[in-house]
Amino acid sequence: MTGEDHSDQSDRPLMPYRVLVVEDEVGTRVGLEASLRIAGCEVATAADGEAGTLLALEGGFDIMVLDLMLPLKDGLTVCEELRAKNVNTPIVMLTANTQVEDRLQGFAAGADDCLSKPFEVTELLARIRAVMRRTQAPPDAIASRVFEFGDVRMDTASAAVWRGDERVRLSMMEYALLHYLVRHPTEVVDRRRILEEVWASNPEVRPRIVDVHIRWLRKKIGDDTDPRWIRTVHGKGYSFVPR
Repeated sequence: MTGEDHSDQSDRPLMPYRVLVVEDEVGTRVGLEASLRIAGCEVATAADGEAGTLLALEGGFDIMVLDLMLPLKDGLTVCEELRAKNVNTPIVMLTANTQVEDRLQGFAAGADDCLSKPFEVTELLARIRAVMRRTQAPPDAIASRVFEFGDVRMDTASAAVWRGDERVRLSMMEYALLHYLVRHPTEVVDRRRILEEVWASNPEVRPRIVDVHIRWLRKKIGDDTDPRWIRTVHGKGYSFVPR
C-alpha cells in the first residue's frame, strides 16, 4: 500500500461487505482497515496466519484480503487449508513479489485474485468490487439450474459440483470458469474473452492463467487424460462439448 491513500469515496457506491484483513505489517493493516471502513465495509483483522485461519473458519465474511508473507502460517497455507475445508469465501491475496509464478501459486492455492505490493487503496477497492461481482450470483441465476455431463453434475443454486457421489472441491475462480463454459456450449471462446468475462479484465492476469485453470479444472472433473468436455481448439481457445 502506498502512502496514506484515503481517497474520497463519495462518488462511488458504498461497499456493504464484511471483510477479513490478514496482514502482519501494522501500518498496512491499520491503513487498510481505515480505508475499507470509509468505503462502507465492516472489517475484522488478524496479524498472523493462524489467527486469520481461525477467524475465516468462523465464517460470516464476504471477502478476505490475505497477505502472502505472514508469521506462524503463510498466506498460501492459509488459503489451501480454507479451501480444503470447503471455505469458499473469495480471497484477494497480497504479494510483495511481482513475479508471475508467485501469482500463479496464489491462484493455485485457491485465491480469486492477486495484487502485488505496493498498491493504491483505490486499486484494491476496485479489485474487491470486481471479485464480488463475479462471485455473487446475478438475480436471474437465483433459480436452481443443473448442468450434467458424463458423471459430473453442477448445481448453480448451491454452487456445488459433483462427480458421481463425491463433491468436487473447486476454487471460486474454477467454479466461475466452469459455469461460464457450460453456459456457452459448443462455442469456441478465446482466452481474451474468458479473461474479460470471468476475470473481469484484471490487468495483472495474463492469458496463461486461463490455461492453468483449465488444466486444474480438467483434472478435478476427470477430463484431463483425454478431454471429452473441455476441448482445446488450437490457435483459437476452448470449447465446452456436453455429452
